[in-house]
Amino acid sequence: MLRKDIVSRFSAAAVALCACSAVGAPLQATHYADFDRYVLALSWQTGFCQSMHDRKRDEPDECRLQKESDTKTDFLTVHGLWPGLPKSIAARGVDERRWMRFGCATRPVPNLPEARASRKCASAETGLSLEAAAKLNEVMPGAGGNSCLERYEYAKHGVCFGFDPDAYFGTMVRMNQEVKASALGAFLAAHYGKPIARNAFDDAVAKSWGPAAVKAVKLTCNGNPAYLTEMQISLHAAAINAPLTSASFAPQPHPGNCGKQFVLDSVGY
Repeated sequence: MLRKDIVSRFSAAAVALCACSAVGAPLQATHYADFDRYVLALSWQTGFCQSMHDRKRDEPDECRLQKESDTKTDFLTVHGLWPGLPKSIAARGVDERRWMRFGCATRPVPNLPEARASRKCASAETGLSLEAAAKLNEVMPGAGGNSCLERYEYAKHGVCFGFDPDAYFGTMVRMNQEVKASALGAFLAAHYGKPIARNAFDDAVAKSWGPAAVKAVKLTCNGNPAYLTEMQISLHAAAINAPLTSASFAPQPHPGNCGKQFVLDSVGY
């Protein structure tokens, strides 16, 4: 009987270990951990590229080489994961606006070298494993190459918290996949290249995670007529390592600038 009990406990531990390995290590801040939310920033990639074209910015490789996909949710890509302002840093006179502008370079603390959007590849290497980098490259078109988005994001929003790079970027990959697999993801795929109403978008968010989640989503649009470029999703820090549920979402004060109707842009200019 004792032998069977030991085997049973060993099997349960093995299953738990396997499950943990499958999803990766949990995301944990080892410094400045006294913040209460993250913002998950997801791009609508074709809209981002259109905005670069419209503003006559240098066209990054991922836009110049963009192609159609049969799976339209492929265009919902990862921009970043931004920790909120820690209380210990706010106590030094730092406000939200300054924190979002400078991140880990904020003075007087953390006071690290500033990561500049115009020189992303000047940021330090992240230390990502090859396996994690391969998964990230599938959902962050600006990672690696001549764009180095992952270096910039980690230098600005990750390194001062002591995040394990694989856990940090792995969390973005996981949540991006969850959004794509949700009713919201199905809504985006069904309306690819079409105008959509904000209330219909909000209904898809509510169908996915409940009505309260609607107030956690901020949308950014560009152009006239307006087209979607990014969604920023506010999430409770305590829930970051769990699958997305109604309890994950934290309200934010502004819904964004997309208005009552906007276009879900398709590939091409």
